[in-house]
Amino acid sequence: MSKPVVATTSLAGCFGCHMSLLDIDERILDLIDLVEFNKSPINDIKKFTKRCNIGLIEGGCCNSENVHVLKDFREHCDILISVGECAIMGGLPAMRNGIPIRECLEEAYINGPTVQNNTGKIIPNDAEIPILLDKVYPCHEVVKMDYHLPGCPPRADLIWEALIALITGNEMKLPYQVIKFD
Repeated sequence: MSKPVVATTSLAGCFGCHMSLLDIDERILDLIDLVEFNKSPINDIKKFTKRCNIGLIEGGCCNSENVHVLKDFREHCDILISVGECAIMGGLPAMRNGIPIRECLEEAYINGPTVQNNTGKIIPNDAEIPILLDKVYPCHEVVKMDYHLPGCPPRADLIWEALIALITGNEMKLPYQVIKFD
């Protein structure tokens, strides 16, 4: 029998959710026995080579490339999971949502206190640079997401338990301690 196939990616985030996945420690060896990783920084496969059962998405969508990657995951994965606050609500990158894009770019490339731009103070503009979106969008505002694992980052045990539940066909249960805010 073939193993379930898992893909992972990081959009506009800090990669902390992937670090949390790696924090399952020696259970990563058990996970490798249970699943096959396809497109993921874990195995450095850059493109989908087959249909995936589970896609783990960390980070929100702040530019055109993030949207493209997320839609590609939705197309290639049966189940998509928003992992962490950036994927669920935009997280820290969404702090720019109340500021006009032009103002953000000018602060970053022209007016910032640490800018040493001796090339005429320009904002980079190249066809290779992904276009910034009007705001940072959580993943579920771009494509249908099947599950959300909260936390910044989610605990390694939560990621482990969620993956094991999905792999074994059991119901994924989030304990109250995971979703409480008191």
